[in-house]
Amino acid sequence: MPIFRRYLSYFRNFDWVLFGAVLLLIAFSLAALYSIAISSETPNFSNFNKQIIFAVIGIIFVFIFSLVDYRFWLQFSHFFYGISALLLLAVLFFGRTVSGTTGWFTLPGFSFQPVEVAKLALIATLAWFLSQKIGVIKETKNFIISGAFTFLLFGLVMLQPDFGSGMVLFVIWFIMMYLAGADRKHLLSIIALIVLGGLISWLFLFQPYQKDRIMTFFNPNSDPYGRGYQVRQAIVAVGAGGLLGRGLGFGSQSQLKFIPASQTDFIFAVIGEELGFLGVGLVLFLWVLIFFRLYRAISRTSDSFAAFFIIGLSILFFSQIFVNIGMNVGIVPVTGIPLPFVSYGGSFLVVSLMSIGVVESMVIRSRG
Repeated sequence: MPIFRRYLSYFRNFDWVLFGAVLLLIAFSLAALYSIAISSETPNFSNFNKQIIFAVIGIIFVFIFSLVDYRFWLQFSHFFYGISALLLLAVLFFGRTVSGTTGWFTLPGFSFQPVEVAKLALIATLAWFLSQKIGVIKETKNFIISGAFTFLLFGLVMLQPDFGSGMVLFVIWFIMMYLAGADRKHLLSIIALIVLGGLISWLFLFQPYQKDRIMTFFNPNSDPYGRGYQVRQAIVAVGAGGLLGRGLGFGSQSQLKFIPASQTDFIFAVIGEELGFLGVGLVLFLWVLIFFRLYRAISRTSDSFAAFFIIGLSILFFSQIFVNIGMNVGIVPVTGIPLPFVSYGGSFLVVSLMSIGVVESMVIRSRG
């Protein structure tokens, strides 16, 4: 039974700590979704049940992707990048519009958000490119090429418009280039162009109503009963949780529906109110543990593609965690960025678990 022994040896090298931390985050997600579901006069568990199904599908993909040699993604990174770009283009014409953003394909029983695939495709493409250009990444042409990969996807996402996801794509590229050793003059020039473009737009292009929207975006308290309402309610919920929380299903803000988008953007506030500082602390501890295991995987691999891929994935997770929790405590504008493995969302959860499967493949083969 050589094949059986081979697979058994794979799973001996599987990072069960990383996988276990992810499963516990999903457990927190399901607990919060269950609590939100029972708050209605007629409890509706459809999203809770869907999330369980998506979690099971994603976990299956973790094991499938862990068995696939990760160099497969290296060889076909161009193909996945192209598919992602086509999906982002198609969703502009055939997608469903939610809250002013045309970013979802509606399929029987669920919706699919192609930008989640695009994030992973960009990471794989940049990891391939940077692994090929080690030693010459400071060259201007390489900086421009990497920027072209990013700004094609960035532009398509901004046309939806999805400002939050667009910024995540930009941050992934910018930090990966910085860590890869790109010329600081190139990076500073990008920052200068952004500042200059924003200044020119503010002074000469934006209308007064557009300036008002931007000011409200960055300062929700300037419109406390409009755009700033959800942030105020989330802050109240997080603060009301105290040390141990009010108990699952007993949070006044979440149970009385004062928190908008409580299943997605503001699920952290639900956890903070009902499970308190202890629950929030456990969620943050699990994320620290995940980042530690990702760092450990980077330090143990000798493959530059694998290292850059894990770095890119770490940037993706960290940026989304920072923005989402920042939204919930009022220090970051509301951009609709979900909390990885915790917020409700099928395509988001499945793609995130797929990425963990790719990392597991890298871990297995670095130990073998």
